[in-house]
Amino acid sequence: MEFIDIATPNINKPILVAAMQDMGDVGSVAIHFINKNLNTIPFRYVSACYPNYVIDRGGYIEFQPERWQYSYARDVIVFGGGVGQPQTNEELYKLCQDVIDIAKKYSVQLIYTLGAFHTRRNIQKKPKTFVTTTSQTLTERIRSLGIETTPPSSLITGFNGLILGFAKLNNIQGIGLYAEINDPQIPQYRSAKSVLQLLERLTYQKFKDLEDLDAMGEAVDDEIERLKKSDNI
Repeated sequence: MEFIDIATPNINKPILVAAMQDMGDVGSVAIHFINKNLNTIPFRYVSACYPNYVIDRGGYIEFQPERWQYSYARDVIVFGGGVGQPQTNEELYKLCQDVIDIAKKYSVQLIYTLGAFHTRRNIQKKPKTFVTTTSQTLTERIRSLGIETTPPSSLITGFNGLILGFAKLNNIQGIGLYAEINDPQIPQYRSAKSVLQLLERLTYQKFKDLEDLDAMGEAVDDEIERLKKSDNI
């Protein structure tokens, strides 16, 4: 992996929001939305050596290395997004450690990660977001706000879970926000909105145009219905 600095932001003690593509694209949709909404400025990027897949655009192939970006705005560093995650555990561990190194460099006090929570509950158009943290004390503070925490025991795989483990090992507080989804194969824009609404509440950031994610969710629903009807013809 290559780690390339392109600028040096003048920030101190920001929060850090870090998430990558996961089930339903919740993490990557949320990161893209934050970057666009806050007009963040790129300052560092990470390139993977070679992905182990190509993208079929419906009759033609695209192939390009994975690249994940660090950006900043006032009081916040944003990392991740993209179209995939590291393909080996070694790359994943290196990436998590790099996020921790950046957090220490800029005296980050709290790392947030965002992702999806696969549920059998029929969420319809109102997914909930659940929270887990790196300490029981922090979890109790979250619960005191009336926010629901994740089920008693489960595995969280990939970057959006492992980064909390790295934060805990390095004595940095971390909070994971995971929104319900029913179908991991379809982009879940309403779940991304649910995550962002809770992130607003916890960080006092303010995001504009969250209703755009509802419109994207409706567009996905319409396309699914169109495909179902065409299959029945």
